Amino acid sequence: MEFLSSIMTWVMKKRIHEVELFIKYPNEVQNELLPWLTYRARNTKFGKEYGFEEIKSYNEFKNRVPLHSYEEIYPYIDQLLKGEQNILWPTEIRWFAKSSGTTNDRSKFIPVSDEALEDCHFKGGKDLLSIYLHNNPESRLFTGKNLSIGGSQQVNQFDNNSNSYYGDVSAVIMKNLPFWVQIIRTPSLEIALMDEWERKIEAMAQATIKEDVTSLSGVPTWTIVLLQRILEITGEKDISQVWPNLELFIHGAVSFTPYRHLFEDIIKSPRMNYVETYNASEGFFGIQDQSDSDEMLLMLDYGIFYEFIPIEESDNEQPKTLLLDQVELDQVYEVVISTNAGLWRYRIGDTIRFTSLNPFRIKISGRTKHFINAFGEELMIENAEKAIAIVNEQTNVTIDNFTAAPKYLSHGKSGAHEWVIEFAQEPDDLEAFADLLDQELRRLNSDYDAKRQKDIALGRLIIHKAPKGTFYNWMRSRGKLGGQNKVPRLSNSREYVEDLLKHMY
Repeated sequence: MEFLSSIMTWVMKKRIHEVELFIKYPNEVQNELLPWLTYRARNTKFGKEYGFEEIKSYNEFKNRVPLHSYEEIYPYIDQLLKGEQNILWPTEIRWFAKSSGTTNDRSKFIPVSDEALEDCHFKGGKDLLSIYLHNNPESRLFTGKNLSIGGSQQVNQFDNNSNSYYGDVSAVIMKNLPFWVQIIRTPSLEIALMDEWERKIEAMAQATIKEDVTSLSGVPTWTIVLLQRILEITGEKDISQVWPNLELFIHGAVSFTPYRHLFEDIIKSPRMNYVETYNASEGFFGIQDQSDSDEMLLMLDYGIFYEFIPIEESDNEQPKTLLLDQVELDQVYEVVISTNAGLWRYRIGDTIRFTSLNPFRIKISGRTKHFINAFGEELMIENAEKAIAIVNEQTNVTIDNFTAAPKYLSHGKSGAHEWVIEFAQEPDDLEAFADLLDQELRRLNSDYDAKRQKDIALGRLIIHKAPKGTFYNWMRSRGKLGGQNKVPRLSNSREYVEDLLKHMY
C-alpha cells in the first residue's frame, strides 16, 4: 500500500495546476464549453430539432432552446430508456442515474454518458482527493481504504432492453470505477450494491470492521447509521478505536450542519477532516476546497455549462437567466445546466448562492420546491439548518432528523410553521427550545421576521418531539431507506408532516 500511496499522491497533485487554470479563467472556460457541447450534439435528434448546427452564440442558444424541467425533457429520455440512441447526446447511453426525488414520488432517470462518467463524476472524485492532499500534505489517505456508503444498482428492464442499467448515482459510479479505485475501496461491490438497506448496513458493518479504513464517503444520514451499528458490534465508544487511521469523511446530498455533532460525538480523533461535495445525479458541481470553510468551489471544466435564474424569477413563465459573469454575491439562484450527457438548459431544482466571485464559490441554499413560502416568508432550507445549528450549540442539544411545513390560518387564528424533530440529545425544555429556534429564524430571515410581527399572519413555530427511530421507520415505510434518499426538510405541502404525525400518534 505504501508504494501505491506514493504513486496516487503524485498523480493527484498534478491535477491542481488544471484547477488553478479554470479558477484564473472561469468565464473563458465556460464560454469555450458551450460551442463544444452544441457541436458534439448537432446531429442528435434534439440537436436537429433546435438547430444546433446554426448556433454561434449564447444568445442564439438561449433563444432557440427553452428551459426544461424533468417532465419536459422526459419524452427524449423515454426514448433512451427504450434503447434508442443519438437522441440527446451522440455517444451511446447505457446508464441512468435513478433519483427518487423529494418533491414527488415518481422516479427520475437521468442519462449518464461515458463522457459524463469520465470527465465529470470520476474527474470530480479525483479532484476532491487532489484538493484534499494539496491542503493536507501529511495525509496518509492511500495507506488504507475508502468505505463508500452508496446506493443500489439494478438492471433496467424497460421494454426488455437488457443493455441499459440504472441505480443511484453513487452505485452507477461504483459499478464503473477503474480498477485502481476498486483496489483501495471497501466493502466488496456485491455488498456495496445491495438494494435491501437493513441487510446492507449489517453486511457492510461486518465486512469492514477489520479493514484499515482511512476515509468514508456517503450521505451523512446513512453513514451515521452504519457507524452506530459498528460501535454496537464492537462495544467501542469511539470509531477511532475501530479505525485508528481514519482521517476523512467525504459527504454530500444533504447539509452536514445538523449531523456534525453526531459525528464528532463518535469520531473523537483530532486528525479527522470533513469535506463537502456537491455531486448530484445530473453531475458533479462543487468541492469544498478550503479546510476552514464549507463553501464549495464551482467546478467549471467538467462538461457542464451553467446558467442561473434569480430566485425571484423562478416562477415566471420565461425567467431571466444569467451567466457566471453576471451573478452577484449572496443572491439566491436556481441552477440551470447543459451537459455532456445531453441535458439541455435543464432545471435541476437546486438553489445556490455565491459566497465568492473570485474564485466562484457557492453554498447550497435548498430546492426550488423545498422551502416554506405559505405566508411570504420564503424560508429556505439553509435558514432552517443554520438556525438549528446555532440553537443546538446554545442548548447542548443534538438533532437526528427534522421536517417542517406550514400550518395555515384558520378561524381567525394565525398560521405557524409546524416542525417534527427527532432528538439524539433532547432539550431540557422543549418550549424554550422552540422559542430560541423561532428567534434565530427571525434573525436569519427578514421575511420570516416581518411575517411574525405581532403574530398577525404567522405565530411562533410548533414542535412535535418524535420518538427515537420515527424518521427511520417512516422512510422505511415509504421504501426510501438508504442510497440517495433524503428526508425532506421543508415543504409548502403538509404531506410529510401529516404522514409523520400518523406514525407518531
